[in-house]
Amino acid sequence: MLYYLLYPLHVYHTVFNVFRYITFRTIYATLTALLLSFIVGPYLIRRLSELQVGQYIREEGPRSHFSKQGTPTMGGLMIIFAVVTSTLLWADLSNHYIWLVLLVTVGFGSIGFLDDYRKVIKKDNKGLGGRYKLAGQLAITLFIGVYLYTHHNFDTRLSIPFFKTIRPDIGWAYIPLAILVIVGASNAVNLTDGLDGLAIGPTIIAAATYLIFAYLTGHIKIANYLQIAYVPGVGEIAVFCGALVGAGLGFLWFNSYPAQVFMGDVGSLALGGALGTVAVITKHEILLAIVGGIFVVEALSVIFQVGYFKATNGRRIFRMAPLHHHFELKGWPEPKVIVRFWIIAILLGLVAISTLKLR
Repeated sequence: MLYYLLYPLHVYHTVFNVFRYITFRTIYATLTALLLSFIVGPYLIRRLSELQVGQYIREEGPRSHFSKQGTPTMGGLMIIFAVVTSTLLWADLSNHYIWLVLLVTVGFGSIGFLDDYRKVIKKDNKGLGGRYKLAGQLAITLFIGVYLYTHHNFDTRLSIPFFKTIRPDIGWAYIPLAILVIVGASNAVNLTDGLDGLAIGPTIIAAATYLIFAYLTGHIKIANYLQIAYVPGVGEIAVFCGALVGAGLGFLWFNSYPAQVFMGDVGSLALGGALGTVAVITKHEILLAIVGGIFVVEALSVIFQVGYFKATNGRRIFRMAPLHHHFELKGWPEPKVIVRFWIIAILLGLVAISTLKLR
């Protein structure tokens, strides 16, 4: 919005020329989202407390979590508001990739909102129900996959990390791949959201990493130099990623241990879906397994635990899944689990960035 309002004024004064640069708008999208989170956060937390929108703690969970019962949840509304508002202010709204990633963010957030609403307001422990959540996610991502496949000559070749010459073209199979990446990322972040600040930390790191990849992928000279896929117009996604980083930092201010608010499914489903969509649009789908390695491991720990439990009639691989609960039950204090997972997420982000040259 500001791009259209202020950039045309560069013909009168050169200072307005800065609005043409993605880097400038990305920086201020980050700062705007952070400021909005600081402004909205206290009010939202107060309103959630007044409405008694408190976190429900499962009885089978770690006993140390019982003290979290009643902490305001659905704080993901703060993140979505900050991300969407900041993106609308600073992004080039003629860019169709911006609207796609906003659609997934708001759409997945709406699914999470309905789930949280049924759990914490209607007191229905089952929430929206797995099949309904999945159906909603599939409907949104099917639209995204079909749109990308049928519009603007979107490249359906896969980028393989560490290999610059291996780029198989999977054609129409790109649609189910896009669905798998986006839905998988959304639910993986949802499973990771179990400790104060645990999910938002790696999300910020992943968003910052993809901010770099979005900018490079959308710059034809740099993309050709690095021999990565060039996607015209995708550089604008860096503005969205910047907003995601700023909103994430703002939310972390209130979500750090001991948390004043939890993001709920409205936040975790939206964040995961957004990251998955950015990975697909920037043509670094497989790289998400490295960038979001924490989310992948958390999701796999649940899959392996459930599968092994059923196959062995009650035996377990971990003391509890997702994996962060396993370390809690081993005696690790909650802040230690969180910070160590953050450190691993930073290392994985650096490894992902290194693939630009290690090819």
